[in-house]
Amino acid sequence: MATSKQSGMEHPKKQLPIKTPPVVSPREWEAARQQLLVKEKAFTRSRDALAAERRRMPWLAVEKKYEFDGPNGKVSLLDLFGGRPQLIVYRAFFEPGVFGWPDHACRGCSFCADQVAHLAHLNARDTTLAFVSRAPQAEIERLKARMGWKMPWYTITDSFDTDFGVNEWHGTNAFLRNGDRIFRTYFINNRGDEAMGSTWSYLDITALGRQEEWEDSPEGYPQTPPYKWWNWHDEYAASASVDPR
Repeated sequence: MATSKQSGMEHPKKQLPIKTPPVVSPREWEAARQQLLVKEKAFTRSRDALAAERRRMPWLAVEKKYEFDGPNGKVSLLDLFGGRPQLIVYRAFFEPGVFGWPDHACRGCSFCADQVAHLAHLNARDTTLAFVSRAPQAEIERLKARMGWKMPWYTITDSFDTDFGVNEWHGTNAFLRNGDRIFRTYFINNRGDEAMGSTWSYLDITALGRQEEWEDSPEGYPQTPPYKWWNWHDEYAASASVDPR
């Protein structure tokens, strides 16, 4: 009998047990691709239109004060912004009672964490991404080190998860601050979270969006030319890498 390690390395060649599409000439293949491309572009435009509607969603004022444990002690929800106008918070399940504890976080939440793009690009658009769980900070830091994750990750200490719809299931909340006032601007969960990970997917759920001139945004929203702000992740201005305290 093969060991589990050996089984995981074996990839026997088998015929696909399905009815496959026809094999065609290069010309026919390109014609089929062009036909589908019409729908692909329509999908892209509809996705952009949906993001534009998100930017026009009403805001919900966050009046309650929330407190988290961080690597350097107690922090507030406002602190999680790291001085930036926007904050995206993903509720990851890592705590006693969750499958995988204490070695791992939830498989789905870990899958999501593995796909998070380099945070410098989000920061360059004045947006902070943070994960929150109920595990103690010592366990979170150990898990991050094991898995190679770099995102800020805080411990929930109060009713934040219940108040924002993530006490029983994962979810992503988007917030915006105006001075010291905080507003909830959007929320996704379930399959909505499966698209998260890229800089673009995160920015598209925020109130300010990608902040590029081609976007359909309300008058006065910050916008700059596309491509111009893009940079190597280690060459953004120092102000784009502020660490939350």
